[in-house]
Amino acid sequence: MVRTRFAPSPTGYLHIGGLRTALYAYLFAKKNDGKFILRIEDTDLERKIDDANEIIYRTLKNAGLTYDEGPDVGGDYGPYIQSERKDIYLKYAEQLVENGRAYYCFCTKERLEKLHADGATKYDKHCKNIPLKEARKRIAAGESYVIRQDIPVDGSSTYTDLVFGDITVENKDLEDNILIKSDGMPTYNFANVVDDHLMGINYVIRGVEYLSSTPKYNYIYEGLGWEKPNYIHLQPIMKDATRKLSKRHGDASYEDFIAKGYLSDAIINYIALLGWSPKDNREKLSLDEMRELFSLDGISKSASIFDESKMRWLNSLYVKELSADGFHLHAMPFYEKLPYLKGYDLKLLSELLHGRTEVFSDIAALTEFLDKFDGYDLALLRNQKWKTDESVAKAMLPELIKIAESGLDGLSDRLVSYSESAGYKKGQVLWVFRIAITGSAVTPGGAAEMAALIGKEKTVERLKATLKRL
Repeated sequence: MVRTRFAPSPTGYLHIGGLRTALYAYLFAKKNDGKFILRIEDTDLERKIDDANEIIYRTLKNAGLTYDEGPDVGGDYGPYIQSERKDIYLKYAEQLVENGRAYYCFCTKERLEKLHADGATKYDKHCKNIPLKEARKRIAAGESYVIRQDIPVDGSSTYTDLVFGDITVENKDLEDNILIKSDGMPTYNFANVVDDHLMGINYVIRGVEYLSSTPKYNYIYEGLGWEKPNYIHLQPIMKDATRKLSKRHGDASYEDFIAKGYLSDAIINYIALLGWSPKDNREKLSLDEMRELFSLDGISKSASIFDESKMRWLNSLYVKELSADGFHLHAMPFYEKLPYLKGYDLKLLSELLHGRTEVFSDIAALTEFLDKFDGYDLALLRNQKWKTDESVAKAMLPELIKIAESGLDGLSDRLVSYSESAGYKKGQVLWVFRIAITGSAVTPGGAAEMAALIGKEKTVERLKATLKRL
């Protein structure tokens, strides 16, 4: 059975690149009737952030990436948090020492710093030839140590990646990485291999930055007599032509985009296309459709550039498909952030905004006219197409005020009748009326719709205010 995993570090909100890795691992498992596992890799205790585990659980569930096993749902291979597995790793590291694939290292921080200062690019195997008996005696005496992997100096290592094909790395380019740190915690490199084996992970999906270091993992598998998994490496998501999208550099996370008013389905749809494309080149895909269409031959060997304008467009398609009630439900949290909307018919506002909203954070800009009317630029009354200006508006407004004072029922028809009787074009009257009550060239509806939203009293008040300014 195919078993994939997503193994994030709990260092904050889930970054878009990490979420894409999770998505592909999920899709590959489900396409092949396999299992998708969540594992938290928290061996780097200094970078761990409170509540980060809960953020990861929440994000994956909200995104629809239901994992079959994990810290909060259990499973047969737990615990699924590395810090809770601390006692597991040492025996395997010591087994590698016994097999001659690892060794105890007693080098001090000062020696390692000097080595680096002298121009060394990797550890020099200084402790490799310490006899095992002597090393264990020093450990028993309380001397601080780490366990390092012993990488061959000569030759090369070749393995097959299911996206990039055969990859060959010269052993001289690999370093004797630490497997167990001086505090007894395993490093990511080591815990990763042990956990993948013990949890039965047979397809490892991760970033292309591990492409050249994978032989180090394979030497661990070989040293312990374990079967190596299949590897699938993914090119990065780029911010632009030269910079990677990065959580460390403050680039947006999944929850950042949710807060901005993107829909979860649209986010997942967009990031699925950042490195993979279905054979029919469809762009709008549900998660069910992705599960059906996902294949490794659709994964790109080139990096993808994150284009928020493209995601915004995709989100607009999802917004338009919402029911009226669904739109209103999503819009409410954004209405609540705008005190000036208090007292307005928000259901009517939702009806007006539904077809004009790409991302829900647009609501502030689309409704700003309800708050900022006084002192608007009267030049907005000028419209080249309809041949209107301030003088035309000044001539119309006394009659437009009377029309509004008589009520808003049938307002659109009465404005059209006025235009015909007064010798104006319909567009002239509707433009002047709408600008005179909103002070904005861009509104979520026409003249009558804006009057209905604003209400009779405020409509008349604003018409009079515009006439007074003219």
